[in-house]
Amino acid sequence: MLATILLTSWLAGLASFLGGLAARFSGGAKTETKREINHGIVAFGGGILLSAVALALVPVGMAELSPLPLAVTFCLGGAAFCVLDARLGRKGGSQAQLMAMLMDFIPEALSLGAVFAHDPRLGLLLAAFIGAQNLPEGFNSFRELVAAGRTPRWTLKTLFALSFLGPLAAGLGHLLLQEQTQVTAGLMTFAAGGIMYLIFQDIAPQSTMRRHWSPPLGAVLGFLVGMIGKQLIG
Repeated sequence: MLATILLTSWLAGLASFLGGLAARFSGGAKTETKREINHGIVAFGGGILLSAVALALVPVGMAELSPLPLAVTFCLGGAAFCVLDARLGRKGGSQAQLMAMLMDFIPEALSLGAVFAHDPRLGLLLAAFIGAQNLPEGFNSFRELVAAGRTPRWTLKTLFALSFLGPLAAGLGHLLLQEQTQVTAGLMTFAAGGIMYLIFQDIAPQSTMRRHWSPPLGAVLGFLVGMIGKQLIG
């Protein structure tokens, strides 16, 4: 059981590395069409993140937490990542996509480990859902980090190394959080607050292009992926 949890959560995390590889070999945005596609991928990642908040993270918090801890954990998440984003901005770097990916990936991997023992099918579907989110997030994170001055080689190594956070978080969730439903719900609500901040502060503004109207449709498609994933998970 534990080996299956570790493997599936690692494969879900590895999707971010595969997204980074796709960005590495897609080349630069040298044409108007490629720039439009890249902006659409940014929007697609934002749509999936929004669906994760609306369909996975917040519903768990609302089901398990009373209004006060729900509000406190959600606001703390937004405030914490506002402070972190401001510090990164003063240093001249932008890592919103990477931050959003980790905020989404870690609590969902914890949840995957916590629920797997009770419902292996749900755990497998949740792993597939996480992987679907990580692909565009890895693509966007690669572009973001390279634009901030990191080398492609360093960025791919980083994305590959971060994939191992999946089995670490899932293993901890399996061992420690199977019966701690309120702790798990608080972590997911905290992440939801931070993701909401990042979507509207950093990700959504990057998805639009002057005199181009199709890239924001990526957000619609991203949210659709989340809705389908939610229906499959149940």
